[in-house]
Amino acid sequence: MPEARSWQVRWWQSRWQSATGRWRSATVEQRLTWRLSAVSAVVGLVVAVASVFAAGPWDSGQRTAERARAAGSPGTGGERHGGGPPRPAPSASPVLAPLGTAAVAPSPDSGDDAVPQPTRAGLADALEPLLDDGALGKPRSVSVVDAATGRQLYGTQSDTQAVPASIIKLATGVAALSALGPDHRIETTVVVPKDAGSGEKGEGEAKNGTTKDRIVLVGGGDPTLTAHATKGADAPASLRKLADKTASALKKSGTESVRLGYDTSLYSGPVLHPIGPNENISPVTPLMVDEGRLDDSDHGPAPRSQDPAADAAEAFASMLRDRGIDVRGEPRSVKAGKKARPLATVRSQPLSGLVERALTNSDNDIAEALARQTALAAGEPASFDGAGRAVMDRLNKLRLPLSGARIADGSGLDRADHVSAALLAQVLVRAADPDHPELRPVLTGLPVAGFTGTLRGRYAQEAVGRGVVRAKTGTLTGVNTLAGTVVDADGRLLVFAFMTNGTNDPQGAQRALDRMASALANCGCR
Repeated sequence: MPEARSWQVRWWQSRWQSATGRWRSATVEQRLTWRLSAVSAVVGLVVAVASVFAAGPWDSGQRTAERARAAGSPGTGGERHGGGPPRPAPSASPVLAPLGTAAVAPSPDSGDDAVPQPTRAGLADALEPLLDDGALGKPRSVSVVDAATGRQLYGTQSDTQAVPASIIKLATGVAALSALGPDHRIETTVVVPKDAGSGEKGEGEAKNGTTKDRIVLVGGGDPTLTAHATKGADAPASLRKLADKTASALKKSGTESVRLGYDTSLYSGPVLHPIGPNENISPVTPLMVDEGRLDDSDHGPAPRSQDPAADAAEAFASMLRDRGIDVRGEPRSVKAGKKARPLATVRSQPLSGLVERALTNSDNDIAEALARQTALAAGEPASFDGAGRAVMDRLNKLRLPLSGARIADGSGLDRADHVSAALLAQVLVRAADPDHPELRPVLTGLPVAGFTGTLRGRYAQEAVGRGVVRAKTGTLTGVNTLAGTVVDADGRLLVFAFMTNGTNDPQGAQRALDRMASALANCGCR
């Protein structure tokens, strides 16, 4: 994946350099004519996007656009992600905007060759008629920021606190990357307790239990641990490979019969999200397989296990038996103890990949895991409360505007989350900052309008934004939000955050936000 992203940056940069010369010498009318005549470049774009599909965080499956089906569902609902068959890639403008340093235009003060910056009046002319759409609720919060300078170019109610829904995952991802770095991996380990084989009772063992030949499966907080076969160094951690390693180590030591325990003590507090049992998220435990899904899906809503840790341990016991290890009795919940000896370990994808997957697919289970990893790095309890404090602390260290903000979970399913459009826009500015390369996966993980993740099924009617808008979506009953990046008609990278609460036409509100993002792509706004 790092090599693929490096290739993408070089490709975007070359496109950027060739396109910038044309942008600087063209008038607005010429730009529009150029866009309308870009059919010949579409094939190259589709090839490029196909490469992104192959290399990006969506290689293990896509989620289509977020649906507002929750509007008619029971109150236990939450953000919904519908599924659907793959569709042919749509056409788009011929240039997909580069990200990171290659996309950040020079400051207006940097010289005559600087890409012009939009004005507030120009942005108001483009956005305010769209803000009058009756499908939008109140507040109607907007922040448009220049990525190069971090200066807000246009805002309306931008400091108003509102329920963000899933765009809170931007803050979760930035906090985790800032705390742990993009190369961090989450470990799932099998250990031998210190007193195993001695006949003495270990920590968490029942009075009539025994520790002889006991092993413990220790959850490290990786929800992407999978029971399926995997390939490649950066594939998700595999329970099968962990069983292979464990069986091999046991046989090497002459042990062919064990008792299996499982340890979930890494997390504390309630395991159920405040929305309760829900098909959008499993009970939050540090040990689960395939996000606790009870079907063969790898994305979208699904029936979920009520006890993902116990199910993971049962699956692991079955795998050990298949490899010639006799597992006596049923797996039991225990604590391994601090002096347990590691027997076998598997490691997750790099944190960069987990963040990309969480954002592209709006994955709630990964987002909650990222928040808890942030809490552990900060020495906070790995609970909803501890994770919220840790994320806020990380954002504060990044000097982001937190006044009035509250982060209650990592996924955005909790309506107790309240943040401003100004905060979320500045989160994206930090991710685009060349001084913070560790945060770049927040940009590379953003869905691309009309092509990937939760924006794959959107922008069918907004051709100018298709392939150019990159944004995280947010949908709860009565809540519609969108935050991301776009390159305007002059080639300047803009960051935006749009938030509205109290909507009663979710599809209409979604289309209104998409039109606003497309309007940014369509104008120099001067």
